[in-house]
Amino acid sequence: MDNNEAIIAAFKARAQRREERRHFFRLAGSAALLAGGASILSACDDDDKTVTPTPTPTPTPTPTPIGDADVLNFALQLEYLEAQFYSYAATGEGLAASLLTGTGTQGAVTGGRKVTFTDPVVQQYANEIAADEVAHVRFIRAQLGASAVAQPAIDVSGGSTSAFSAAARAAGLINANQAFDPYANDENFLLGAFIFEDVGVTAYKGAAPLISNKTYLEAAAGILAAEAYHAGLIRTVLYRKGIEAPSLRTSADKISDARDSLDGSSDLDQGISPNGNVSNIVPTDNNGIAYSRSTGQVLNIVYLDKTAKSAGGFFPSGLNGNIKTSAAN
Repeated sequence: MDNNEAIIAAFKARAQRREERRHFFRLAGSAALLAGGASILSACDDDDKTVTPTPTPTPTPTPTPIGDADVLNFALQLEYLEAQFYSYAATGEGLAASLLTGTGTQGAVTGGRKVTFTDPVVQQYANEIAADEVAHVRFIRAQLGASAVAQPAIDVSGGSTSAFSAAARAAGLINANQAFDPYANDENFLLGAFIFEDVGVTAYKGAAPLISNKTYLEAAAGILAAEAYHAGLIRTVLYRKGIEAPSLRTSADKISDARDSLDGSSDLDQGISPNGNVSNIVPTDNNGIAYSRSTGQVLNIVYLDKTAKSAGGFFPSGLNGNIKTSAAN
């Protein structure tokens, strides 16, 4: 029985007890008038049961559609993170102020300093990657124009409460009372870079199906290729150094396991030597294809949380734009 039927039934019951009101009911021909009559009659007679109208359900909010600009802005903020880390490690300075503005809340960078490299090869690689990452920020901002989001707050510090230390702690590299400083030496820098690089590759591949504009898609594909080169380079150096220092290789594999535990139940991530001394420089599936992560899975890793969150880890205040919530795993 719906709401109108219930009201009519109540009126009929009252009509049988109150013959003098029959004329009133004959005039009440519409549902609106009947509802008014119900209020009048219930006020006249306390012993009648009040008919409570069924409340109007709250409309379900329509999700905000995700467009190409949203996907590029998501990628831009990952590039902010990488560019700040590499720029500080290589040069001791972060991004220029002119590259940080945009829509949303602009945040500051916590931490970051120049690494005193002892291996000239690692230093050259750091310089090259830093230049590429800064160029990525500049390029994506140019593509987005006035739609580009500002850099959010970013934590690339090396203290005991930093995101790097939390990541190292999750991987079992340090205990609760220790800190992981990615700027302390060549090896720590490589491990810090390893946290990011594979995530960048999987993020761009996962975002590709979300982009409809061919110009944007081509740009994203080009950046994906560059990120894949960077990831392969970091994995290669870690593996090479790990031959002489097996603990370094083990540490890299533990970081891979930690990323895998953050992004859900699927076994996506791969270490640099998961089968003993056998190298695994290029992490692929059985078809030799790199794997993908959804935006939610990527945020699980950079927020350092398995649950659905909108801030944390390397982005302590979250992201700007419409893509900002991690997956619920």
